Amino acid sequence: MKVTRTLLPPFSARGGFTLIEVAIASAILAIALMSVLLITSTGIHTARLLDRVHVDASSAAAMLSLTNQLQDGGFDRDDLGDVHPDYSGSHEVNLVRSNGLFQVDFTVTSGGQPGTSDSRMSVLYFRPGSGGGLPRR
Repeated sequence: MKVTRTLLPPFSARGGFTLIEVAIASAILAIALMSVLLITSTGIHTARLLDRVHVDASSAAAMLSLTNQLQDGGFDRDDLGDVHPDYSGSHEVNLVRSNGLFQVDFTVTSGGQPGTSDSRMSVLYFRPGSGGGLPRR
């Protein structure tokens, strides 16, 4: 009985990857990972931009309409609540008719940019119980 030896084929004939194939696959993987990173960072940046809230004067007008008193003067960020801590504003109350019709001019400004008006609004309120004058503070 004769035993034959099987010789392994040379290294180049085996089914392994060459260095060039590994380098090309690594480059493709790096490009794919960088594109996923770019898409993720763009999405986070867009979400932060959408998270910013612009406060307009209608928020202050709604809060004043909930009360039954019209007082001349201003309001601070505490009046806008904890939701909008960077905003402050003022309102001016003027008597339009002696039957209790008042015009209130609102101005809401951002705390980060003093002197610039972010939003202005005028609203008419009918408060017949206020009479001809405004209640004093």
